[in-house]
Amino acid sequence: MTERTLQLTDQLSAYLYEASLREPDVLRRLRAETSAMRQASMQIGPIQGQLFALLVELVGARRCLEVGTFTGYSALAVALALPDDGTVVACDLSEEWTSIARRYWEEAGVAYKIDLRLAPGLKTLDGLLGEGSSDTFDFAFIDADKEEYEAYYERCLRLVRPGGLIAVDNTLWSGKVADPAVTDADTEAIRAFNEKVRDDERVTMSLLPVGDGVTLARRR
Repeated sequence: MTERTLQLTDQLSAYLYEASLREPDVLRRLRAETSAMRQASMQIGPIQGQLFALLVELVGARRCLEVGTFTGYSALAVALALPDDGTVVACDLSEEWTSIARRYWEEAGVAYKIDLRLAPGLKTLDGLLGEGSSDTFDFAFIDADKEEYEAYYERCLRLVRPGGLIAVDNTLWSGKVADPAVTDADTEAIRAFNEKVRDDERVTMSLLPVGDGVTLARRR
């Protein structure tokens, strides 16, 4: 019985990409452009993007939400997987970063599916709740300010429908969550978040060692 996830060597990681990745060219080029940026580590990997697209299809999503858009890779991966009447409400603060996203969304022909809202994430989420959008989203993705993870999660839990899915990035945080000597605010916030979701009876959950750690929480 194997109890530990297989360690990905460079050779095995290359094989994983070769054997499983179906990355459209527009996504590949967006990833390549973003990789040249100083903030490139903020972008999810293509394996994650492909996983999210599959999850969106599995839950039959039409209405999606993301907190933290950056240059738009995750929003694009999800939008490509949605039906023609699907929508992604994308929350971010940066006009500069999302201007890159808009170019690729337009090129991919899915810009009409993406409702970009440039404002603090909590303000946008509270606005959606105030508009009566509780229980209307099928899928939510959280990848923004780590100290606000619990607040984002609580609001997303109200916004997704029963049976809806929340995905949260960076929950293994480069392994720092497992090192008690690391006590910076972001690491402590992710530790607290992980414990909260583990014990949250409102959801069924799994923390996957994909990328920098992805937590999936399905609202009961």
